[in-house]
Amino acid sequence: MLEVALLPLSPAVEPAVLALNNAHAAELSWLDRDRLTLLLRQAFHARRIGEVDGFLLAFDQSAAYDSPNYLWFRQRYRRFVYVDRVVVAPAARGRGYAGLLYADLFDRAGRAGHDVVVCEVNRDPPNPASDAFHARQGCAEMGQATIHHGSKTVRYLARVIEPQAMQPTRCGPVCPPG
Repeated sequence: MLEVALLPLSPAVEPAVLALNNAHAAELSWLDRDRLTLLLRQAFHARRIGEVDGFLLAFDQSAAYDSPNYLWFRQRYRRFVYVDRVVVAPAARGRGYAGLLYADLFDRAGRAGHDVVVCEVNRDPPNPASDAFHARQGCAEMGQATIHHGSKTVRYLARVIEPQAMQPTRCGPVCPPG
């Protein structure tokens, strides 16, 4: 596999993020520019690969986020990191990018003292590729819900991670987020 850089989701790439997201709105949910900007401001972790071959957006328990899926976890966990969306462009699939984005998130969450990363996957309409991917990541089902007036059923998943002590870095004891 080629070495790839994981980069922050910056304002300069927001149009490409929005386009990739909305090309997969059935799996992720549609966003407009203002909503994306708001979500990025609240994100615990927002990373991309390449110009935007893929991206991941995650929140911790302190986000002011109104997603019914996020709220489901908030009612059940005191501390958590919630993967709101992860997607890889069709031309970039099969290179392990989603796994790299998740590994980066697991590392960041552990360094921040979190012990669980959570997400949801569509059950109806089904998303077998996402089911298989999350199983490989070690995610286990915690529950299910029917949302959006019965138009979608989701499975709630969690992956336990080991919190890590903050490691010294080249940028000193406090590094920029991301």
